[in-house]
Amino acid sequence: MDKLTVKIINRSGNQLPSYATEGSSGMDLRAAINADIILKSLERCLVPTGLFIELPIGYEAQVRPRSGMAMKQGITCLNSPGTVDADYRGELKVILINLSNEPQTIQAGDRIAQMVIQKVESVLLEQVEELATTVRGEGGFGHTGKQ
Repeated sequence: MDKLTVKIINRSGNQLPSYATEGSSGMDLRAAINADIILKSLERCLVPTGLFIELPIGYEAQVRPRSGMAMKQGITCLNSPGTVDADYRGELKVILINLSNEPQTIQAGDRIAQMVIQKVESVLLEQVEELATTVRGEGGFGHTGKQ
């Protein structure tokens, strides 16, 4: 299987993102910070990664929470998944929030999020006056019940 090549600049001092296992979808992003960040309960911060990427047109990078960090520390990503567009050339940064009741510490090199590269389609919107009907119709937000 051919793999997509993505150019990356690493100014972090951390290793490049990589897949932890053969079946992994995401590559871990690490904190590129000079001092610990202490996140109080319900506090959020923007954490730099020191990484810059050049995605091919037609692709995006999604920045997603790490499940272990969410479960063990109550830390997750806001704006999740965050979208990195193909024409963005700035540093990848991650918005973290502490949803636990205790202060949590982020240290240099900590794995703070995961990045998934996805193909995206560009679409042409066609304005119309009505849409085709379906069985579901306008049902949403739990319309099928709890069980």
